[in-house]
Amino acid sequence: MFKYFPHTEEDLQEMLKATGVENIHNLFDDIPEAARFKRDYELPEALSETDLRLFFNQLTAPHNTRQLVCFAGAGCYDHYAPSVVQNIIQRSEFLTSYTPYQAEISQGTLHYIFEYQSMIAELTGMDIANASMYDGATATAEAAIMAWNNAKKATRVLVSETLDPKIRRVVETYAHFNGFPIKLVPAVNGAIDRNALDQELAEGGVAGLIVQQPNYFGIVEDYTGIADKIHEQKGIFVVNANPSDLAILKTPAEWRADVAVGEGQSLGIPMTFGGPGVGYMACTEKLMRKIPGRIVGQTIDNRGQRAFVLTLQAREQHIRRQKATSNICSNQSLMALYVTIYLSLMGKEGLREVAEMSYAGAHCLRDKLVATGKFEDTFPGQPFFNEFCVDYEGDLDALLDECTANGYLAGITVGEKTLMLAVTEQRSPEEIDELVDIIQQFKTEEAKV
Repeated sequence: MFKYFPHTEEDLQEMLKATGVENIHNLFDDIPEAARFKRDYELPEALSETDLRLFFNQLTAPHNTRQLVCFAGAGCYDHYAPSVVQNIIQRSEFLTSYTPYQAEISQGTLHYIFEYQSMIAELTGMDIANASMYDGATATAEAAIMAWNNAKKATRVLVSETLDPKIRRVVETYAHFNGFPIKLVPAVNGAIDRNALDQELAEGGVAGLIVQQPNYFGIVEDYTGIADKIHEQKGIFVVNANPSDLAILKTPAEWRADVAVGEGQSLGIPMTFGGPGVGYMACTEKLMRKIPGRIVGQTIDNRGQRAFVLTLQAREQHIRRQKATSNICSNQSLMALYVTIYLSLMGKEGLREVAEMSYAGAHCLRDKLVATGKFEDTFPGQPFFNEFCVDYEGDLDALLDECTANGYLAGITVGEKTLMLAVTEQRSPEEIDELVDIIQQFKTEEAKV
């Protein structure tokens, strides 16, 4: 029987017995043999949900507002999310009171935040995670504040130049108003300059180092040994990681990070013109009382039933705000619920498949672009995941305008001649080929002129 049919075999036998027939087919004995349909139904093959959406979008295309095929990334990615997520997040047991302070009436909210924390901790390999934060950028800034507050005689917090510039600006703003300096560690060939980092560490006074994995340029950096050098200075090693990619890549815990932060939008949250997203933050047990925001714990109530409560927060977090570890006082609870349902539905195998398809698609596109002869790797020899940079010989703005006119958002510019493209499991081989064909045709016409 099909799993979505509600009746078990026992149910069917009981109903047949009650009606006095031997099998279901006997219910149709009154239909003349000549009137019975005996051929196979002319139905198309079953489609996946993604293919089904694409099919109906194509049917209604003449009446729809044009939507570009997205090959852009830089922190916001076009990932698939099962349609059922939208329905589950509206269930009444989750849409309980806005504030979880009154645990007795907020068990639904507290429950899914607890599950969210558990999943983030498992993804990152860290000991503990807090309730969702506003976004990945502010979560990273909070990690910088943690590093500074945890230091004894520090003079600065180090930030890798390969951290997303948008995130860097937020970190710098938070640092400015918290009274500590940020020092940028330069990059070489798209990765952190180890020699420059060693020089900074040799000077002493480092409260912590913030890096990104994969970094802003899509490169998968090797952070082997960095944590040990930071820890020798009594500093904190912070890794900003794309959580979707952690299905395959080393976790922050495996890099011996003290704090893991990042943007959870890649966990199925629609792009929706740039928001909302959801920040995550996880840390080692040693730092769990330094972590900002809410933490939900599991306990047993006076009836012996499983229950959830806010825990591990100092009184100053809500009362004496000027003495609080952080003044963050809200979280992206609805988006945390979205991520929790997405991860529950996708499972470990699904998340890994998403990562593998994204990786394969990006490498296929990069190879085809380079094969045209008009693109070169911006960072030769550097490994990448699902995002990469290439240098273009011609007029890059004109090329992007041509792609847009043909229905493709062909990446974003990160330099005068540098294009950064991202590929997710949403992009089909046909879309990759069509994008390459558009680019080749444009360059052919350009050459004729």
